[in-house]
Amino acid sequence: MAESKSLRKPVFTKVDQLRPGTSGHTLTVKVVSTKMVLQKGRADGPQVRQMRIAECLVGDETGMIIFTARNEQVDLMKEGTTVTFRNAKIDMFKGSMRLAVDKWGRVEVAEPANFTVKEDNNLSLIEYELVNVVEE
Repeated sequence: MAESKSLRKPVFTKVDQLRPGTSGHTLTVKVVSTKMVLQKGRADGPQVRQMRIAECLVGDETGMIIFTARNEQVDLMKEGTTVTFRNAKIDMFKGSMRLAVDKWGRVEVAEPANFTVKEDNNLSLIEYELVNVVEE
């Protein structure tokens, strides 16, 4: 391999462009609020593992969505903080969209953004229904 591969520049997505079942999103959002949902310790092996899940309302100038933060991600999600999600995906929870970043993605604290969050467009309040289409 004599030729070197150059890295692609990330294509940033806006919150209002998110759709159910999609993945690979890179977006910069502000944390509006954080609510701890689950916190429990698990003793499996020599060290006790702590499992934490928080639901964080995040958004940009186009809308808001609930982000499910897990374990170390919870520490980064403080109100007013600007974060960048890399390789984020949309999970469905009880018919509504949730943004999540698994082990293949990254959550990074970013420079404070100069936009105000559009709070009247919460994508997690929209309920979706899975419809099977039978083609004849």
